Amino acid sequence: MAQTDSKGYRGAGMEGFIARWYAKNALKDMGDYKKSAQLVKASTLPGASILELACGPGLLAVEIARGGQYIVGGLDISQTFVDISQKNAQQAGVEIEFRLGNASDMPYGDDSWDFIVCRAAFKNFSEPVTALNEMYRVLKPGGQALILDLRADAPETTIDEYVSKMDRNKIDRYMTRWIFKNMLVKRAYREDAFREMVSKSRFGICDIRTNQLELQVWLQKLE
Repeated sequence: MAQTDSKGYRGAGMEGFIARWYAKNALKDMGDYKKSAQLVKASTLPGASILELACGPGLLAVEIARGGQYIVGGLDISQTFVDISQKNAQQAGVEIEFRLGNASDMPYGDDSWDFIVCRAAFKNFSEPVTALNEMYRVLKPGGQALILDLRADAPETTIDEYVSKMDRNKIDRYMTRWIFKNMLVKRAYREDAFREMVSKSRFGICDIRTNQLELQVWLQKLE
């Protein structure tokens, strides 16, 4: 069954200890962030402006910014994550503007970005169709967006295998597996639900590519 335009989970950002715990463990997943960065770079031209939406600790934005070929920004609803992101960019020696803001009401003008990427966060948005419309608004004509996220019908065996390969201690792996199965999967979307949601947005259509664990949702502003 397709999900509604708004979700019960209100999408409040992680703050304080839980944000710092997430950021610390995210550093152990740099291989995944580098793969996502390569995917984005392969889909854009040098000099493009790229926004990481709901950037968390900013690790994907930092990877995209390495080499100085792109204009990169990051937006998150959590002040703790914005602070962590700025520190990570500073330590990496890259220039990124991280801002505090909501995906449903972005602090950018129309036609601001060539590319938007949102990794592992869209399922948490409380107003997903509004967020899609905001992505459309701030994209330049012809611009693209890529949403990478967990699929709601990911098999438990696939999740177990994914978590077991993570560079985490026994307690963190247990916590991560519990979060996946009891929180993240319940918030995630199936492919048909995502297509229906996009059909209600200004994008209208999308291209979805899948594997056992995630959805890759490709969107384009055609005007």
